[in-house]
Amino acid sequence: MAGHNKWSKVKHRKGAVDAKRSKVWTKVIREITVASKLGGSDPSTNHRLRKAIEDAKISNIAKDTIDRALSKATIDQDDQNFEELTYDGYGPAGVAVLVECLTDNRNRTFSEVRAAFNKNGGNLGASGSVSYGFKKMGQIVLEKHLPENARLSEDIIIELGLEHGIIDIKDETEIYLVSCEFEKLFNLQDALANAGFLNSSSNVVMVPDITVPLTGDPAKILIKLIEVLEDLDDVQQVWSNEDIPENELNNLML
Repeated sequence: MAGHNKWSKVKHRKGAVDAKRSKVWTKVIREITVASKLGGSDPSTNHRLRKAIEDAKISNIAKDTIDRALSKATIDQDDQNFEELTYDGYGPAGVAVLVECLTDNRNRTFSEVRAAFNKNGGNLGASGSVSYGFKKMGQIVLEKHLPENARLSEDIIIELGLEHGIIDIKDETEIYLVSCEFEKLFNLQDALANAGFLNSSSNVVMVPDITVPLTGDPAKILIKLIEVLEDLDDVQQVWSNEDIPENELNNLML
């Protein structure tokens, strides 16, 4: 999902992800395996693993499949070790694109990511050439229409978030978009849940410092580039700093 998280983009990308369920499952299970190996198999102390398990449940992955992935990661510590890689690149109009990967073959991943850029109106940049323009944050989406969230307000969110690294709140038409220190994402999520409020999604995201306005053909080319990158087996996340008008974005992502 791109870093510039307009709610319409979030919704449409979820739809696209649902249409590629088997590929999504492979990526989520890979993340569970890596998170467990790196931080242990207890999700109460391993926040990355907790998030991966939550994503697995949202994607309707069976509990037995999740348990097998956790067991395999614990038993086979030296089996199929995955490496985390990040590639910096550019789309049309100089849009910054950040590609996060998990791979057991860095040469294959590099070749596939480079080809995706070259064939879809972009180009791969030097390491660090765009990543400096993104900040890692926690992000929580609170839908206003949920009955549990009927009494939610900015004041209540601020009050609950003061001790949990809250950075910003955006009051959008359908949602409150809450940003926080990424290390405290689950603390804030739990504080909201304990107060009776429900979030529809929570993620660690890469938020761009600046955005690039994009419309017309360049916007179409960028959306295609991101879709091709996200479809690669080794790619876990794609972030970008474009700002496409919401009405145009809705049409592009149908």
